[in-house]
Amino acid sequence: MTSPARAVDDVLADLRARRASDAPTHGGRILSYVYDSGLAEIDRLAADASALVQPVNGLDPTVFGSVASFERDLIAFSRTAFGSTDAVGSVTSGGTESCVLAVLAAREHSGTRAGSGSIVMPSTAHAAFDKAAKLLGVTARRVPVDPVTTRVDPAAMAGAITDDTFLLVASAPNYPTGALDPIEAIGALALERGLPLHVDACLGGFALAWWPDELPAWDLRVPGVTSLSADFHKYGYAPKGASILLHADRDRHRSAYFATTDWPGYPIVNATLLGSRSAAGLASAWAITRHLGSDGFADLVADIASAVRVLVDTVRRIDGLRVVGEPSGPVFAVSADTEAADPIDPHRWADEVSARGFTLQAQPGFTQADGSVLPPSTHLTITPVTARIVDDLAAALTDAAATARGRERATAPAALVELSSAFASGAVTVDDALGLDSATTEAVLVGAGIDPHTDPAAASDALDLSAVIAAIDLLPRPVTAKMLTEFLAAFTNP
Repeated sequence: MTSPARAVDDVLADLRARRASDAPTHGGRILSYVYDSGLAEIDRLAADASALVQPVNGLDPTVFGSVASFERDLIAFSRTAFGSTDAVGSVTSGGTESCVLAVLAAREHSGTRAGSGSIVMPSTAHAAFDKAAKLLGVTARRVPVDPVTTRVDPAAMAGAITDDTFLLVASAPNYPTGALDPIEAIGALALERGLPLHVDACLGGFALAWWPDELPAWDLRVPGVTSLSADFHKYGYAPKGASILLHADRDRHRSAYFATTDWPGYPIVNATLLGSRSAAGLASAWAITRHLGSDGFADLVADIASAVRVLVDTVRRIDGLRVVGEPSGPVFAVSADTEAADPIDPHRWADEVSARGFTLQAQPGFTQADGSVLPPSTHLTITPVTARIVDDLAAALTDAAATARGRERATAPAALVELSSAFASGAVTVDDALGLDSATTEAVLVGAGIDPHTDPAAASDALDLSAVIAAIDLLPRPVTAKMLTEFLAAFTNP
């Protein structure tokens, strides 16, 4: 197969046409995935900064000194924001890499043998820690949280610690519900047991650092906290590809490095999982922090907090819905109020909000290890630009609830309901499903009306996300993970 050359203008026109089908990244119409400052100069600054370092390789800061200078400045900015005068750290490609490196550093610093050991974390901790556990061959123990507050009980975390535990994890705040874990109490537990504590502030750290309302202590100032991660490409408003991992001490930081001179090539020293890496996210984050300064961040966070208050109050006035727990920071979740006379399904509600021009994020229910259930919910990420459209969004939330009221909960495709019955009867086991090859798994999806070979430009219209979430609630979780893997792998392949 040959690929004919095309004129630059034709290629860019094609690119623009493909981007036209994407969810809107600006204007506050999508309340997940993107973090719009609402400031056009921030976008221009980020683009210009990225262009200036486009050919730079972040692999070797001794060759590209700008990389080291940007990183030094971002570490200094971040450790001040998060309450430390002497923390050390590394800029990474994103929150997942920061979390994996935090686990790696803790494992190596503890002397735990590769392929053994455990980490203990709330059930609401980000799945990045499950990925870290899988990659590093350790066990991740999820501790049930209170189903009402969605905050973890430190005593329950203490009960999950075993002789092979080498790290505790807490969230500030967690992604699913926006709750802030009791980090002071968990820090005290960490000190008592002689364990490190990582605070995952990847989502909201750069918002909480300037949050106008008083919050419980949560950052590096808390005794017992040994590391913290936060994403510049979230509430630091940088393009994707920039996070920071800070450590309270130098030795722990160095434990995550990979270095070798034991091969015929150049000496290799990597602070992150990547070798060659783009400097675009790094330079953009540096430029934005320099432009905004602390006062600029505070102003943007004030807009976020104002919008959160309006929207939380709006939901609390809707009979049939409830805000989950007591969120602290820029995100929150909404579920059905089961005590109301007429509960509203949060996913049907999200569908109706979408019909009014705003995209919310559906989350399945979750049964915890103790049998308690975190109900299905809808997640909202609030950004500075939300403040400009908050009245329109509040009206959409209210109007959508009136339409969604009385509608039955979304159901999984009939073929998957039938498959669920087969699991329940024992006719099919989880091992049977996990043993299916790729082609057979795809055939199951297509038979259920979930065809991964739809046009990517029309996929958002073709895929009933409420039905997909219903299927996740219905089927064994390992089975749905396999199906979703097959869907996405086929969806992104020719």
